Amino acid sequence: MSATPPPPLLTLPSAPFAILRRLEWHLRGASEGVLAGEYRSAFRGRGIEFDQVVKYAFGDDVRDIDWNVTARLGEPYRKRFIEEREVTVLLVFEDTPSLQFGSGMRTKREALLELAGLLLLLGAMNRDRSGFIRTTPAGVAECIPPTRGRGALHHAAARLLSSPPPPITAGTQTAIPWAHLRRLAPRHSILVWLNDFPPRPVPAEWSAARSHFHTLGFRIDDPWERSLPPEIESFPAYDPIAGRLIYVENNAASRAAHARWREEREASWQSLFPSTTRRLVASTNDILLDALVRFFSKK
Repeated sequence: MSATPPPPLLTLPSAPFAILRRLEWHLRGASEGVLAGEYRSAFRGRGIEFDQVVKYAFGDDVRDIDWNVTARLGEPYRKRFIEEREVTVLLVFEDTPSLQFGSGMRTKREALLELAGLLLLLGAMNRDRSGFIRTTPAGVAECIPPTRGRGALHHAAARLLSSPPPPITAGTQTAIPWAHLRRLAPRHSILVWLNDFPPRPVPAEWSAARSHFHTLGFRIDDPWERSLPPEIESFPAYDPIAGRLIYVENNAASRAAHARWREEREASWQSLFPSTTRRLVASTNDILLDALVRFFSKK
């Protein structure tokens, strides 16, 4: 007999501040251990604020060589960086109708909102500047520029957690205002893009965004997206894109189409975030705090 999956940490949206208190209680336990240190290490990394140019020494990172100074002086010099004391984190919550699907106890949207709430609370606990922008097929639904302080970030997280899902009639595609994001947060800020990332072309502005931000991708999967239910010939499912109940035939053709879709999505996902340290994939059945701990621990 298979083990029963663990219950989700929360169900949205009821009382956002009660949800946040519960999330923070779980988060404080984890932050006293590995999570706080790993979070700081992952988000700060090596210093990213320029200090001065110094002579290159054996063992220094060759990526830091200042080639203009090296060519002018005739010997290798490198840029020296110091660690930034303040980190700015900007969440991009892409609120699409496909997130409203869920085959179990919660939808992909509920799980993704929990991840976003945990990140905002982590920013508050680490005294970082954090903010978010929520986009829907109708446009930008809400934008809170990066700010600091427990109270301000709790209110920001509550507003995000209590936000209504976009109507099905709004369409399926969102338009992320990439140029506006670069004005919201300074260079070398952390940009966390949250969605279920269906297969689609890489945005034209993505290269500029990657140059401006340290980009991370957080994706939520439903178990049925990973594998169709076994030993069921036909089963009903709500299609959030079409806004109606459909019946899925679990035959060879459906399984082949499902496998092709998974391959296309993985190829699209990896083209956005080639490094495994820049992307997190979690399931609606996962305990998402544990997923965050694993993600930051692998940095």
